[in-house]
Amino acid sequence: MKKDVAVIILNWNSAPLLRRYLPGVLQNTNPDLADVIVADNGSTDASRQVLEEEFPQVPTILLDKNYGYAEGYNKSIAQAAGYKYTVLLNSDVRTPQGWLEPLYRYMDEHPQVGAVQPKVLQDRDDGRQVFDYAGAAGGYLDKHGYPYCRGRLFSTIEDDHGQYDSAQGADVFWASGACLMVRTALYREVGGLDSAFFAHMEEIDLCWRIWRSGHRISLVTGSSIYHLGGGSLPQGNPFKTYLNFRNNLLMLYKNLPRREGRRVLLVRRLYDALAFFQSLATLHFADAKAIVKAHNDFRAMRTRYSDFPGENLLRRTAEGRRNIIVSYYLRRRSTFDRLDG
Repeated sequence: MKKDVAVIILNWNSAPLLRRYLPGVLQNTNPDLADVIVADNGSTDASRQVLEEEFPQVPTILLDKNYGYAEGYNKSIAQAAGYKYTVLLNSDVRTPQGWLEPLYRYMDEHPQVGAVQPKVLQDRDDGRQVFDYAGAAGGYLDKHGYPYCRGRLFSTIEDDHGQYDSAQGADVFWASGACLMVRTALYREVGGLDSAFFAHMEEIDLCWRIWRSGHRISLVTGSSIYHLGGGSLPQGNPFKTYLNFRNNLLMLYKNLPRREGRRVLLVRRLYDALAFFQSLATLHFADAKAIVKAHNDFRAMRTRYSDFPGENLLRRTAEGRRNIIVSYYLRRRSTFDRLDG
């Protein structure tokens, strides 16, 4: 009998992470509800040998090369056919017992919801409950496209002491790619992840298109997972800087109305120029070079997009009308619950 959920872990050159995290995912995921599948994105380390010899019971999808996070998942989901829901789960995520059921129940009970995420916490050795940078308790974009989260504003990350648990079922603009549960048919309907992004910001772009399709995205605080972070590209990597800057520009260009998008992108270029000069001033020359390359490549790549929406969905919510730069740096609002104070 076909199960309802495919939990797909996309792996690339992460054999140590498979050994560390996959046993817990298998142990703590209800086998009557879901299949745990590992999709290997053309690894050149020992990953495939580890899967074959140490996890022979796990279904695998073997891709012929590294397609990046975005296209790697598109190809994997296309091969894992027939599941009502798909969970995109990072290879560096620890899942406690019963993590999946609250997500599944919420999706089943709310057919208008296209995707959900749990609380995303850091996987730490000291036992502290700390929100993770990658998604925390649900993500938003401000008026200029800067991502921020309930529980994480820029580099300020909060401890989780239940302050946002009452947000169960709250709408969020984007759900974390560390653990994103989506209706599989809807994923295909909106075009999946944009392969041009390769990695970073691709889940925010997907969520924006899910909202554009008339569906909602929600936070399920009854579920938590623990994320190590930086498994493929650690913070401070210039390629990560490049992808974040380039993909943010592409995301704004393709998801905003044409005229309004020009205005927003003009402001973003000014902010990015400040980031460039800050990188120079702090002697982070590789990051400065990455920002310039990101803007050059954005100009070349934007020609692939020609279908623009008629409405700026960011304007629908208070979160999307904010200037998070002003709130955080000038008004000194460093936590989500103080933004409106």
